Amino acid sequence: MAEKGNSSVENVAEREIVITRVFDAPRELVWSAWTDPKHLVHWWGPKGFTNTFQEINVRPGGVWRFIMHGPDGRDYQNKIVFDEIVEPERLVYSHNGDEGEPVRFQTTVTFAERSGKTELTMRMVFPSATERDRVVKEYRAIEGGNQTLDRLAEHVAKLSGAAPATGDVVITRVLDAPRELVFKVWTDPRHVAQWWGPGGFTNPVCELDPRPGGAIRIHMRGPDGKVYPMTGVYQEITEPERLVFTSTALDQNDDPLFEIMNTVTFAEHGGKTKLTLHARVVRTTAKAAPYLAGAQTGWTQSLQRLGEYVSAVA
Repeated sequence: MAEKGNSSVENVAEREIVITRVFDAPRELVWSAWTDPKHLVHWWGPKGFTNTFQEINVRPGGVWRFIMHGPDGRDYQNKIVFDEIVEPERLVYSHNGDEGEPVRFQTTVTFAERSGKTELTMRMVFPSATERDRVVKEYRAIEGGNQTLDRLAEHVAKLSGAAPATGDVVITRVLDAPRELVFKVWTDPRHVAQWWGPGGFTNPVCELDPRPGGAIRIHMRGPDGKVYPMTGVYQEITEPERLVFTSTALDQNDDPLFEIMNTVTFAEHGGKTKLTLHARVVRTTAKAAPYLAGAQTGWTQSLQRLGEYVSAVA
């Protein structure tokens, strides 16, 4: 029995989605925004969604029934049961898939005090790795979770009178090449090594496994010879339309500095490709600030190099 339990614990990582965000507001306020229906109805769900609450009883054993209305007109029936409530520290609830959308998972949300701010971690655990991957692909659960927390940040900022600090980088470029080629140049390591990184950088290590769950390993070498290692994982791949992947910057001891969730879309644009990059910091450390300060410039220069490269190989 002990071996079985250990195996279960080891396999949880394959079955879960974890999203962490720091809000510039006290945790009592963030807790209220998450549990008070008059707040919850205004931000729940990805960008463009609205909600109709049929019932909500925030207590252990309480039920929350609601309909999410998608921007495309589709309605998503949902039923959630609250399993555990420890105000203002912890929420546990289950989506059992017994009505509405056929999706089963349990979510734990923790609210940690961070010097007047709130570190929120949302952890969704699915019955199997296969089910987790299905929900990521069919429902775009990772991007949806991030967009939902974006909306929470905006709502909390209104409540607290502060502006939300998301740290996003959003860049759009029109590249003079068909999107099938641009997509290939983003996913084939032989191509990526030629353009990845700011001006003057090279990539002596560029290893990519472009499939959901596949690993990314890139070592960028700066003009001064310093190496900047990075690892990541592909979350979603829809060829030739969309990539979602994490990237974790490491220090010289291979310790994590920060993690970014990257979403890249490739849209047909009259024989050219309209590329949009959305890079969001999802986890950071005290040592990360000098590196993050150059994120906008770094991505701008990388996409400039990408444009020059695809024009040359088109």
